[in-house]
Amino acid sequence: MLGGRAVQHRELQGYESDKFLSYFKPCIIPLEGGFASGFKTPEEDKFETRLYICKGKRAIRVKEVPFARSSLNHDDVFILDTEKKIYQFNGANSNIQERAKALEAIQHLKETYHNGVCDVAIVDDGKLQAESDSGEFWVLFGGFAPIGKKAICDDDVVLETTAPKLYSINNGQLKLEDTVLTKSILENNKCFLVDCGSDLFIWVGRLTQVEERKAASAAVEEFIATQNRPKTTRVTRVIQGYENHTFKSKFESWPVNSAGSAGAEEGRGKVAALLKQQGVDIKGASKSSAPVDEEVPPLLEGDGKLEVYCVNGSAKTALPKEELGKFYSGDCYIVLYTYHSGDKREEFYLTYWIGKDSIPEDQEMAFQTANSIWNSLKGRPILGRIYQGKEPPQFIALFQPMVILKGGISSGYQKFVEEKGLKDETYSGDGIALFRISGTSIHNNKVLQVDAVSSNLSPTDCFVLQSGNSMFTWIGNASSYEQQQWAAKVAEFLKPGVAVKHCKEGTESSAFWFALGGKQNYTSRNATHDVVREPHLYTFSLRNGKLEVTEIFNFSQDDLLTEDMMVLDTHGEVFVWMGQCVDAKEKQKAFEIGQKYAEHAAAFESLSPDVPLYKVVEGNEPCFFRTYFSWDNTRSVIHGNSFQKKLSLLFGMRSESGSKSSGDGGPTQRASALAALSSAFNPSSQKNKGNDRPKSSDGGPTQRASAMAALTSAFNPSAKPKSPPQRAGQGSQRAAAVAALSNVLTAEGSSQSPRIGRSSPMAGDADTAELTPSAASPLSEGASEFSADKDAPGDGALSEGGRTEPDVSVEQTANENGGETTFSYDRLISKSTNPVRGIDYKRRETYLSDSEFQTVFGITKEEFYQQPGWKQELQKRKHDLF
Repeated sequence: MLGGRAVQHRELQGYESDKFLSYFKPCIIPLEGGFASGFKTPEEDKFETRLYICKGKRAIRVKEVPFARSSLNHDDVFILDTEKKIYQFNGANSNIQERAKALEAIQHLKETYHNGVCDVAIVDDGKLQAESDSGEFWVLFGGFAPIGKKAICDDDVVLETTAPKLYSINNGQLKLEDTVLTKSILENNKCFLVDCGSDLFIWVGRLTQVEERKAASAAVEEFIATQNRPKTTRVTRVIQGYENHTFKSKFESWPVNSAGSAGAEEGRGKVAALLKQQGVDIKGASKSSAPVDEEVPPLLEGDGKLEVYCVNGSAKTALPKEELGKFYSGDCYIVLYTYHSGDKREEFYLTYWIGKDSIPEDQEMAFQTANSIWNSLKGRPILGRIYQGKEPPQFIALFQPMVILKGGISSGYQKFVEEKGLKDETYSGDGIALFRISGTSIHNNKVLQVDAVSSNLSPTDCFVLQSGNSMFTWIGNASSYEQQQWAAKVAEFLKPGVAVKHCKEGTESSAFWFALGGKQNYTSRNATHDVVREPHLYTFSLRNGKLEVTEIFNFSQDDLLTEDMMVLDTHGEVFVWMGQCVDAKEKQKAFEIGQKYAEHAAAFESLSPDVPLYKVVEGNEPCFFRTYFSWDNTRSVIHGNSFQKKLSLLFGMRSESGSKSSGDGGPTQRASALAALSSAFNPSSQKNKGNDRPKSSDGGPTQRASAMAALTSAFNPSAKPKSPPQRAGQGSQRAAAVAALSNVLTAEGSSQSPRIGRSSPMAGDADTAELTPSAASPLSEGASEFSADKDAPGDGALSEGGRTEPDVSVEQTANENGGETTFSYDRLISKSTNPVRGIDYKRRETYLSDSEFQTVFGITKEEFYQQPGWKQELQKRKHDLF
């Protein structure tokens, strides 16, 4: 149907490629039934508890596994979907980013199978936080027993990407070609196999016959079998002229053929037209051929402060206001634009501009100076590198007008010209100069000085001619009204107050032609329009100094993970995006990485090596970066790692768990303390859970006393006789005693206490008082370890009332907000569209005025802070002030 104009992929359930999964957000959860079963499906009115394993940092793979304790391990993330609550179990060694993606799967399950109404609980392997949730979780498995090591299966076999090998395919036979991979090797009447280990590519020449293509596919299937390749091996078939980036990157280089590109665009158009006939709307189908200037791109807010510095050796000279907009091609400049976006704090656009004739020493000094300014502003500005001739729209729009002049005024350039014996063509205000005006809008109306000869004229443009103190504007017959107006403005900019002589094409005076050295023939200049191409987002790695990129397909803001650095290629610009959690030293390598990417893309995607290059820090993304995403500003004010951000965003919960757990037993043994004793002390709460359920006794006074004794012994080491160091198994008993006592003492109150995700208390007020160790209690010595995570939201069952002052000083808040220290409720809530900066986001309520505080909470601040900590947290969450 597509006429062969498509890349074909073979996908296998459970081993889908990231590209395939990217079309199904947030995940694929295959249903039972299907053609073989007559499309029988599970009974919809009967809810069945299911256990899933989740893998993947961006494209998440969700697979149902047997609902049994033996399915769990310490290395993966699991979701237990029950009728009333969905649990996420984070293995102690699991990846932070996989934990975050699993939350999206939970949201999907909640909306799909629970009508959006059910509790969500996080259970951390090896942590003693949220004991009630952990207890409930393990009871569902029939009580706790230590989980075993992860068993290696096909799912865990990570295929290595090997150096590509090329095989030619003739009459169904494969022959290894021992040669360097270049595009010229691929003959259009043959089929080839490119073997990259984890991926196989079948390349099909345009002139091959159908039977040859079928034979090639059969030969590759036989190759997979004889090579004992796993079923996870991905096979992709590409047609000549429609090769994707992944395929082309396997070659040493891939010269761009404009004819081939045109054919690809034509093919896409035909496919789009065909699908449109069938009622399928293809978003962006015609976007590929649209010229850049058909629509105005996002520009920076106006009325900001513009500063421009010319680099002169080791110094930089600030340009006076009347010179802003003049750039010499032999010099380098630093541009700093400070502006306000709405009511937000100051934002910065910082770039350095490199003239095409500038010397390397000035270019290096421009970079170092701009980088120093970036560091002094703590990485808040977007920092860009711009080469002459590749100025992006937001840069041009800052200058009205922007005029690029010949020559240079820096001492380094002047010295270079003198030493080389070159003619100094530096623009002079009393000489002869010709300027071409070609743009029609504020974002593309760049003016360029060209050689002052009549052959440079073009009917499609307007020109400004300077001859000593005389100024002419020349209006081409095919020029636009906007160009004509701009020509007059440029003449005034270059020679303020001088009378300008306007002449249309064909009405020129002799003085005009004399200044240009006489009249000569000229032709219409064909304006070149950059083609708008779909943006691409990549992760990358450096292997032996070579940059390797992996594309993130159908990307969204969720793919910008705070622990990563990423490359966004819009073809017109390249951004290196850096998450807040990226190491500071790595952030300094952004331009180096960006340049390596530009060189890589220049070889395969016809990207200019002089493309504008930016580095952007998370939380400071400018409008022209955000436009490539469906951007949510509220996400930038949420702090933490990927998991913590996602937990707060989706469920209004916070995770305070660290990566390590204190105690003798370590994470795994601490986990073994949970729910095992819950099973012993709460037998009535258990149901028959199958063969995985361990036998338990009735619990009763004897076991309560034993638990108390165990806990006392655990936390009073001085009372114990000296003995050899504890073994790992003994460490788990200490943690188990804590969990057991928690469950015993809160058995009655926990069912009635309000639940706030992970930070809910295990009991009501009375239970809290009962759990709090008194000075005479044997628990007092161990209390500090028992409440080791007392900074967690709500402070658990041991939280106390009282007011905690914000971590951010009043002075800092005032400085960030123009002297204000109290703010409206609408700006303080976590989902505000106009959030406040420079505050302690854990203490949002403290920034409310007394009157509005009472309106929101119904009590005064004094009464509020007299409540237990968990009640304060509950009310803050209720009013979105967490």
